[in-house]
Amino acid sequence: MMEPIVKVENLYHTYPEQKVPALDGLSFSVAPESIFGIIGPNGGGKSTTFKILSTLIQPQSGAGTIGGIDVLKSPGKIRSLLGVVFQSPALDKKLTVEENIFHQGHLYGIKGRVLVQKAEFLLRRLGLWEKRNEKTENLSGGQKRRVEITKSLIHNPKILILDEPTTGLDPLARREVWNYLKFLREKEKITILVTTHLLDEAEDCDEIALIDKGKVVCSGRPSQLRSELGGDFVTVKTSQTEILFKKISVNCQTEVKAFGQELRVQPRNISSFVDFLVNDCLTEFDSFTVGKPTLEDLFIDKTGHKFWEESNSSDGEITQ
Repeated sequence: MMEPIVKVENLYHTYPEQKVPALDGLSFSVAPESIFGIIGPNGGGKSTTFKILSTLIQPQSGAGTIGGIDVLKSPGKIRSLLGVVFQSPALDKKLTVEENIFHQGHLYGIKGRVLVQKAEFLLRRLGLWEKRNEKTENLSGGQKRRVEITKSLIHNPKILILDEPTTGLDPLARREVWNYLKFLREKEKITILVTTHLLDEAEDCDEIALIDKGKVVCSGRPSQLRSELGGDFVTVKTSQTEILFKKISVNCQTEVKAFGQELRVQPRNISSFVDFLVNDCLTEFDSFTVGKPTLEDLFIDKTGHKFWEESNSSDGEITQ
């Protein structure tokens, strides 16, 4: 096996104004030339991890290396390895696409014919050459993100890290961004590290770390992680949560998890369970769906609460 190009071990970080740690022993590793996703709900620690890896802040404790270089001890060397795309836009909207790229190159000491040739190569590579003389304020959301990615690549980084790169984009623009990330991974052989709170985007990653409250709850290939849950799940919508929860628990001998007006069940025999619902509980539920395990199901299994709910909220899991 190849050595990880990014390695994070036991990162702890608490912001001065908060009592709860943003990172609570976070650890993961990233294989070279892969797309790795840090997936979690807002407040889970994704952006803090991004800030540490991009040398914007230092953790209270823990260790991290990128390309074998210590992130905490040699931030200057780390920055030369990284291309960074922040969650907030970082384009000068009054400049053209090409001018934005040139200014980024100047920050890295790239100029003259070398800069012109590199900019043209990247703009053609990312399908922006025809837009090079367009002011960035006139571009679509997906095109603006591609310009930001182009800027981050001007100095030939080994690793591209992006913090919530599709925030605020419509579904078509989101797909456009992810298509170009995959394209870059394949053509440029670059390692891509991305944070996102969108579970469907996890499926586009080679590997993920699913995090909650500053900890990695599981990591690996999305398909492999989902398969560990086994058979199909039944999701039941009901306004009589407690009544139906007890009825299923007593009669079906299967674990039931309740979140607000929704029950999650993974019965051994789907057909028998559906028959029970239809024949014995018809007046106690509104609808139900049957489906393969999702990353949402995985998150619930690992944390005891839904992706967008705190475990101690009033909509948390009912226990017997």
